[in-house]
Amino acid sequence: MLPRLRHLATTLLASSSTPLLAGAASLQKVTTDFGPNPRNVGFYIYVPDALSPRPAILVNPHWCHGDAQACHRGSRYAALADRHGFIVIYPDSPNGADKCWDVSSNATLSHDGGGDSLGIASMARWALGKYNGDPARVFVTGVSSGAMMTQVLVGAYPELFAAGSAFAGVPFGCFAGDGYAVWGGECAEGRVTKSPEEWAALVEAAYPGYGDGWRPKLQIFHGTEDEVLDYVNYGEAVKQWTAVLRIDAEPVSTVPNTPVPSWTKHVYGASGWFEAYSAAGVTHNIQNQEDVVMEWFDLACSTGDCFKWGDGCPN
Repeated sequence: MLPRLRHLATTLLASSSTPLLAGAASLQKVTTDFGPNPRNVGFYIYVPDALSPRPAILVNPHWCHGDAQACHRGSRYAALADRHGFIVIYPDSPNGADKCWDVSSNATLSHDGGGDSLGIASMARWALGKYNGDPARVFVTGVSSGAMMTQVLVGAYPELFAAGSAFAGVPFGCFAGDGYAVWGGECAEGRVTKSPEEWAALVEAAYPGYGDGWRPKLQIFHGTEDEVLDYVNYGEAVKQWTAVLRIDAEPVSTVPNTPVPSWTKHVYGASGWFEAYSAAGVTHNIQNQEDVVMEWFDLACSTGDCFKWGDGCPN
């Protein structure tokens, strides 16, 4: 399993379709105290020279065997931040063995409970204060282990994140285990299945005091031939998030060949609060779709009526 993930780290770097634009801004490591960070997660940040007055914040956790620098190089988000004035946070996993994220411990799966997720939440909170960020426009996206962390953050910190976008991940709590950064083999192999109610209960237990509060919207992408995180996880995630959002598990619309040939987009809920993209014939090395993510988060918007936390509802 680990050699496959190591290969993925290389191929992901080669998959970015458009080179980054040159600019004066650069990736910076934050070494000051930025708040609770019990696992000592590394904090790298990209702040464009032309920053919006109330910038949105995009959190982009890397994949297994990757790191913050590779994640920065491997997508167009920094260049897009230069163009649109938002901030990008690139967390760096403290797990030296394989650089996977802690998506297994009870701490990381609990709101302000600890684990890697708390360190990342602290980064977003710190950046909001430091750069006069818009607290209603914090977003998270990632691939593979970063996609798992995306679903963890959207589930455990629904008051912080307005939306998420996860490429080739697993449902919240699917990797749950005894320890930090435990590889959930049964989940990876598609042998963990639950009812929608059971999946939703895992998310709701992450923040018991949150109750029926507003929930972030989410989109997921998964290849049908994923050899690392079985395609079963796609269907289980659909069950989980439609139940969490209390929307019908049957899509309201299906759009073939979107955003690329052989991919199918399924939209759920009257407001389209959950989207699921099934990529036919695609392996775990799924192509990032920055333009789709940018539109989902409304990150090209810098003033006026931009999408933000609290807008709309799933139903």
